[in-house]
Amino acid sequence: MTTDASERPLAAYIAVTAAYWAFMLTDGALRMLVLLHFHTLGFSPVQLAYLFVLYEIAGVITNLSAGWIAARFGLTSTLYAGLSLQVLALLALAQLDPSWAIGVSVAFVMLVQGASGVAKDLAKMSSKSAVKLLAPKGEDGLFRWVAALTGSKNAVKGLGFLLGAALLALAGFVPSVLAMAAVLAVILVAVALRMPKGLPTGRKDAKFREVISKNRNVNWLSFARVCLFGARDVWFVVGIPIYFYAVLSDGTEAGNRVAFFTIGTFMAVWIILYGAVQAAAPRLLRARQRGEAALIGDARHWALALFVVPALLALLVALAGAPAPWLTVTLVLGLLVFGAIFAVNSSLHSYLILAFTEDDRVTMDVGFYYMANAAGRLLGTVLSGASYQLGGLTLCLGTAAVMVALSAWGAGRLRPHPAEQAA
Repeated sequence: MTTDASERPLAAYIAVTAAYWAFMLTDGALRMLVLLHFHTLGFSPVQLAYLFVLYEIAGVITNLSAGWIAARFGLTSTLYAGLSLQVLALLALAQLDPSWAIGVSVAFVMLVQGASGVAKDLAKMSSKSAVKLLAPKGEDGLFRWVAALTGSKNAVKGLGFLLGAALLALAGFVPSVLAMAAVLAVILVAVALRMPKGLPTGRKDAKFREVISKNRNVNWLSFARVCLFGARDVWFVVGIPIYFYAVLSDGTEAGNRVAFFTIGTFMAVWIILYGAVQAAAPRLLRARQRGEAALIGDARHWALALFVVPALLALLVALAGAPAPWLTVTLVLGLLVFGAIFAVNSSLHSYLILAFTEDDRVTMDVGFYYMANAAGRLLGTVLSGASYQLGGLTLCLGTAAVMVALSAWGAGRLRPHPAEQAA
């Protein structure tokens, strides 16, 4: 007898989550491998940012079209395509030759990272859309399921950061990339064999023009998402890793190894904390006892709380004038606080996009929303390299504060459904 996802939603949810976990472990590890490996080869902050630009551009394009692709061909098709493309991207990256000129290396890695960006957003859109269709209706079931998926994904990605730094220090670049490709290929096959039947297989009449949302709340939430993730990546992608490397490494091989492990550990702890708070967000916000209207109001309040952290850190870095042990400790603690508050904001957004959309266009609205998410990461990535090169960590953190303020303004434009407002 065939197992149907609609009859066993938890089994389908577990299979989707397992596939997403496997992908995000390699995604986090690959990000750290590329960043640290090319920094040791002498790449400037702007050149490092370039390595990830096509990754984010690919995410913008992919999410805009992936919702239509999933609506047309089915959710499992886009999920498996994302995992398969990531395996190919890892295998391609292993072909990188250290003797190539810097320009050639940058172009090659940008192309491979672009493919990886397509892969990630195919997998993400598929997983998040599946939750809307599988989650129990009523109370806070949707919020709990999406928070669990998103929170656990980020904890796994955090482990990926640590794994990438450790693999680079212990095994080197090429063996690490090949090992990740092999493991992900095995997991892809296992998930494909165990995935329950019954997730939407697509509808032939899906039109690409349906991707652009006419829902006011979806559009304003997408704007808030652009600014929120831009605010994170403006310091996260280049600024903080390179700042910590400058503080921690003396330039020797042993010094580099210590710096790699320390930076990888910090990035991993930050992402794991972020994921843990995301998973706990429904309890922190008492979502079971409060309606959608109250949670919409929370989106603006938590964004305003987040604004305070980068603004204060930027002021401290400016006043310090130069790196110092007390400043490094303060930055670590401050950015962990940023991560916790950011996680509540992100979890609220992830719930609200699914609450605002309808079942018949969930993949399109989720794709549009994650297109905004990718646009924010793209903006943050470009600004991270440029702002660090122009104004150091002070400008990175100051830019983050401005972007959080814009996110709070966008969240303030959200409106409850009339039925919720009346309640």
